Amino acid sequence: MYRLLFITVLLATGTLLSVSGCREIPADRTYALWLGHVPAVADWNRALPREVYVRGGRPHKLRSFTDIDEDTVHSSTASCHHGSRVPEPVPVDIRAFYTDSDIFLRLSWEDATRDQTMLDWLFDGEEWQNTGHLEDGFGLLWDAKGQFNNFSCAYACHINDFGVNKDSFHASNKMRLVRENSWLDLWNWKAARTAALGYADDRYLDAEGMHGDTPGELFTANSKAGLAGRDDIRPFGESDGPVYDSEHLPADEGFHPPGSRAPGYLVKRPLGGRADVLAVSHYEQGRWIVMLQRALHTGNPHDVVFVPGDERGVAFGLALMDHSQFEHYASNTVERLVLIRQ
Repeated sequence: MYRLLFITVLLATGTLLSVSGCREIPADRTYALWLGHVPAVADWNRALPREVYVRGGRPHKLRSFTDIDEDTVHSSTASCHHGSRVPEPVPVDIRAFYTDSDIFLRLSWEDATRDQTMLDWLFDGEEWQNTGHLEDGFGLLWDAKGQFNNFSCAYACHINDFGVNKDSFHASNKMRLVRENSWLDLWNWKAARTAALGYADDRYLDAEGMHGDTPGELFTANSKAGLAGRDDIRPFGESDGPVYDSEHLPADEGFHPPGSRAPGYLVKRPLGGRADVLAVSHYEQGRWIVMLQRALHTGNPHDVVFVPGDERGVAFGLALMDHSQFEHYASNTVERLVLIRQ
């Protein structure tokens, strides 16, 4: 087994050396090799792996948020949204291929819990109660125009209206760029809200915050406080409840046996440029495996363009969420994706 693995890596490295004319190959990059077909399992098994470490988040199995202040948070973690203690970094295995028309990325990482629901509702036989469950997910930020030196996720983003109060986290958590007149391409995969429809949300980030490549809201809270305009109750709180059940019928009508569930969010299928990034995902043996596919050049002004043979490549940052909306792991190393010319 080890001999076979060595030979596979040696052959792949030899391909890079022959393409580069025996020049030194930088090791801090993710390399995409050309394929004449959509990558299959055997292709992914022989792809060149790159481990990107993300730090500063909050694993689901840990309790978070003891007394902490903003200075302590920013000096002890690399991410924009934080937990109360610094956990071990998480290695994310990233592999890539490209064809004449598309780029393919596969991300894989260990996660002890499969969190694939988002604030869903559970009926106990008398009333609906919110489970409080949060989803896993990740965001890939692309420095499409090469605007940032030493680019990383931690370098690029900034949190607005931050606040921590003992064991209660409160913030508007509006992620935005510090620089004016700049933007980043953002691919946002959500285990509950986008995975089932087979896509990652294609957005962009600028000084005003996050925007969809195609305007409009895709995720609507299935909550009386929100959807029905009730301002006398807290969204997803004890007095709140779903407007629709899992069949999209009124949740307060008809018979619902104990154990019935209702989604926390109503999700629309993305259209236009917001649907550019396809995603196939599954969870097995304690790992998430997500394969992304997007055109090399979409024509959208807020999408990164991937150019085979560009030795500098495209810088990217990675943020990983584990059963969380806010506290995330983030990469703080300079990472680049390079498409090796066939």
